[in-house]
Amino acid sequence: MARLAVNVDHVATVRQARGTIEPDPVLAAGIAELAGAEGIICHLREDRRHISDRDLRVLRQTVKTRLNLEMAAVDEMVAIALEVKPDLVTLVPEKRMELTTEGGLDVLSKAQDYKEVCRRLRDACIEVSFFVDPVPGQIKAAHDCGADIVEIHTGRYADAATQDEAIRQFERIRDAVSDACRLGLRVSAGHGLTYVNIKRFGRISGIEEYSIGHSIVARAVIVGFEKAVRSMVELVRDF
Repeated sequence: MARLAVNVDHVATVRQARGTIEPDPVLAAGIAELAGAEGIICHLREDRRHISDRDLRVLRQTVKTRLNLEMAAVDEMVAIALEVKPDLVTLVPEKRMELTTEGGLDVLSKAQDYKEVCRRLRDACIEVSFFVDPVPGQIKAAHDCGADIVEIHTGRYADAATQDEAIRQFERIRDAVSDACRLGLRVSAGHGLTYVNIKRFGRISGIEEYSIGHSIVARAVIVGFEKAVRSMVELVRDF
């Protein structure tokens, strides 16, 4: 039975569109937990385009399940993580002009740097996840850097223009999960997953948690946040 972790970044994006105080991602996180989510995710970006420092600190005080801080592996963010002490840090790539994270972290390109960041976080009793593409070399590099978890980037599967391409990308993800499990890594998955395209993942064993934000927030606009979260919880618990 898999878990759902809800990303509240897109709640903050709606708030920032008007520069006001609502909707509050902290309130959304509480509702998500009441609806059955077993984790809350937020991405504190260097440009603070949606989640703010205040959001992160209040989330740390209020989240009852598991707080996952997505962040770039830079000194500023490492210092914040060491101060706030989320339960889990997920290291992600970050580009200033992207709308959302566009792909997995290239761990191989700066393996020594990532290894040192991982060491600092784990020494503070913070678990570390690497957000990676379903590529064997990147998964092995994350393992070698000391990762506890790899989150498999599912974006290319979600964005596939044809069923044949979706199946091809799904098979890459399935193989990547197997590779990670053989290395003793725990596995999560996320990016672009919806109430429809996630159903295929019932065929994969080994994924402990699904990280989903945009699709839940989009449905919540129509049916309400609690109902939207509960519907996704029910889907992933069947896996």
